[in-house]
Amino acid sequence: MQQDDVDPAGGDLARYELANRLFFRLYQCANMLHKTGTKAVEDEGLTTQRWAVLGALSREEAAEGMAVGDLARYLKISRQSLSGVVGRLEQDGLIEGAADSADRRSRLLRLTAQGEDRWHTRALPRINEFYDAAVAGLSVEDISHALHYLVRLLDNMTEIDERNG
Repeated sequence: MQQDDVDPAGGDLARYELANRLFFRLYQCANMLHKTGTKAVEDEGLTTQRWAVLGALSREEAAEGMAVGDLARYLKISRQSLSGVVGRLEQDGLIEGAADSADRRSRLLRLTAQGEDRWHTRALPRINEFYDAAVAGLSVEDISHALHYLVRLLDNMTEIDERNG
């Protein structure tokens, strides 16, 4: 390996360049997901952030409600970022919060009947159409491999986040 093949931090330059391209593409994908995903569900009064919250709360594990802190950790966002989205979803009658009977200081969020209806009968069909278009040309195996690598990156970045407090 020549000196030109090493980045200033002492690593492999080709690996650094590929990582840089990978993370730039992830950034672009996140931006396009926000833009095109929001367009797919905007007729339902949703954005990708609202979609993520409703999707998280629609899971069987959240049927009895989900604490705000747990929801923030699950979505990998700050409580502050989540609070605005939650407030708007509550105002729209799609979710409700109630004190946790086990811990009165904690609020449990859950879908309302209106939220269930909006999610299952109106938003999900549009989201599934969006998914079909977004993964066009990818096989089930391709999608599975991509998911595997994204989970690995997410795990690594979660470790970094936990180390940095």
